[in-house]
Amino acid sequence: MVHGLLLAAGAGRRMGRPKALVRAADDTPWLLRSVEVLHRGGCRSVTVVLGAGGEEAARLLAGAPSHTDRPVEVVHAADWSQGMGASLRCGLGALADTAAEVALVHLVDLPDVTAPVVARVREAATGPATLARAAYDGRPGHPVLLGRDHWPGIRAAAHEDRGARDYLAAHPPVAIECGDLATGEDVDRLP
Repeated sequence: MVHGLLLAAGAGRRMGRPKALVRAADDTPWLLRSVEVLHRGGCRSVTVVLGAGGEEAARLLAGAPSHTDRPVEVVHAADWSQGMGASLRCGLGALADTAAEVALVHLVDLPDVTAPVVARVREAATGPATLARAAYDGRPGHPVLLGRDHWPGIRAAAHEDRGARDYLAAHPPVAIECGDLATGEDVDRLP
């Protein structure tokens, strides 16, 4: 079972607001769009890790019309200000007691990553030993598939804003080319 794990805890200092609260030009919150992308891409359930602006973001999720009956769990990373590593540790910790064999990790600040990207990466899941990630014209990006066998090592290596980077450098994942579907560029500033 592939479980979506959306990291949405950052303060978005360069944006002037938490990225979970940023809205697209059509007024759709990135947070809701990202959850929808994970569900439509085939994740049966989604866990969202919140931090900065967490209470407002949780209200957004609770008040959103559901386009699916798939569950969304919210967890709050108490140490979110330490960086993406803290959010990833929190999210993987929350999945430890679930039936998930693979976490598909996505970031809230990737607005051009769509459900077809998620579906393509998700199809690479082969079980708890899975390690794979999207690539955009050969450049590694998100989403990333992390099989349960790797979670303890990733949690131990996840520090500051490095997330799983060091672990993946030592354990190279399979690259799933998605450059024909998206750029995979994160957005740190609004135009």
